[in-house]
Amino acid sequence: MDNPSPKRRPARSAGILLHPTSLPGPFGIGDLGPVAYAWVDTLARARQTWWQVLPLGPTGFGDSPYQCFSAFAGNPYLVSPELLLRDGLLDPGDLAHHGFRYAPVDYGPVIQFKVYLLGKAWANFRAGRAPSLRAAFDAFCAEEHSWLHDFALFMALKDAHGGRCWLEWGPSLVRREPAALKQAEQELADSVGQHKFRQFVFFRQWEALRQYAREKGIRLIGDVPIFVAADSADVWANPDLFLLDAERRPRFVAGVPPDYFSQTGQLWGNPLYDWDRLQETGFAWWVERLRLVLRLVDLVRLDHFRGFEAYWRIPAGMPTAEVGEWVKAPGEALLTRLRQALDGLPLIAEDLGVITPEVEALRDRFGLPGMRILQFAFTGDPEDRFLPHNYEANTVVYTGTHDNDTTRGWFATLPEKEASFLRRYLPLSGDIAADLVRLAWSSVADYAVAPLQDVLSLGTEARMNFPGRPDGNWGWRFFPEMLSEAALGRLAEWTEIYGRAPSARP
Repeated sequence: MDNPSPKRRPARSAGILLHPTSLPGPFGIGDLGPVAYAWVDTLARARQTWWQVLPLGPTGFGDSPYQCFSAFAGNPYLVSPELLLRDGLLDPGDLAHHGFRYAPVDYGPVIQFKVYLLGKAWANFRAGRAPSLRAAFDAFCAEEHSWLHDFALFMALKDAHGGRCWLEWGPSLVRREPAALKQAEQELADSVGQHKFRQFVFFRQWEALRQYAREKGIRLIGDVPIFVAADSADVWANPDLFLLDAERRPRFVAGVPPDYFSQTGQLWGNPLYDWDRLQETGFAWWVERLRLVLRLVDLVRLDHFRGFEAYWRIPAGMPTAEVGEWVKAPGEALLTRLRQALDGLPLIAEDLGVITPEVEALRDRFGLPGMRILQFAFTGDPEDRFLPHNYEANTVVYTGTHDNDTTRGWFATLPEKEASFLRRYLPLSGDIAADLVRLAWSSVADYAVAPLQDVLSLGTEARMNFPGRPDGNWGWRFFPEMLSEAALGRLAEWTEIYGRAPSARP
């Protein structure tokens, strides 16, 4: 197999992790409208290079961006009502009297409101409003035919079945019998069209935002979960790519075995890929997936990179992840194919957890930067790979991630042994979040990223996700007044003095 071409070292850079749902705004959830453009301006003012987001797909039960109805589609709840108004698809009165405040996302009412607005926009579009968009919509539907129609039909059927999982739709639809699909397409034509239209406006708004970010010198880091949700258009439309039984239910599911985080492991429940079948196709599904994501972002974080070398296979029906086995995955063949198809590998390997030498070898063979989390660093072992003096340059350092407590919250409950080592390792200023941001920025890592919560020194009340908690996650939002000039100026100064600032801004 050919060797990777030598990789030119990137310039040192820095950025902020913030999912679009966390943006402020009057409609109950962050969106891709004026608040997002103002956020890009803020990043540029703070001398940042990167805006990192979580997966952008359409979320389902639990509102997790890591359990989406599609690995290809965008989240229509991020669509900006103000931009729909500007396009002539809504009237000013449609945006009034919604009753939302600057508060954490309350997904139930927010989704109802967004579905109402998107329905109005679709009805207006079908009635002839915004005629200048008709050709663009038709072109979008033609260009995205490989995934869009299956997704739109999947969502229309899900709506028609009261939101139930596709495995409960009846045998003919579960098995995608041609006659049943044709009948559904005819009966649900308007709903199918509306779901395609939602994707059209999402991609249109996102691509305009990305272009604005480019003009401001801001690049985007996206996130691709290794696995897909069982209740997704991906599994329904491509059953041959997954390890399913005769009734198209998962034979095995994903997770990780017991470790120091959990005595029973983590049972994620995602169906597992039929890697042999994927390899027979030249990994076409993965190639298409990454190509689409790279239309939206500049760099992609591959979640659970460990699973591309070997994955923990749990028999379906097990109550925990304790029973399972490690199975080899064709990571080398997949990455080789992706490198050829994408003309490079603009990827970050999420190499957290228990990582074997084989996983490190796979990451290093393709020159992918790994991740280091400062909140994991202070165990007392000077050889700990999360301590900055042990970093390699080809690394992305974070203070914490969306799954961690904020740094202030983390420090408040840190065991004394770790707190003592932290105090010995790092002179503390009294603001632990600022101290860890500065430590990340001063490290040798090529990339340094902090959640906005840490830049603003916020506590546990600003935490994004509590892994294992079934609800109450993914709702945090910031208020405009939180973005103090002092905090942004301090970040800009550190970005400059540690050599991470762009040489020039447009």
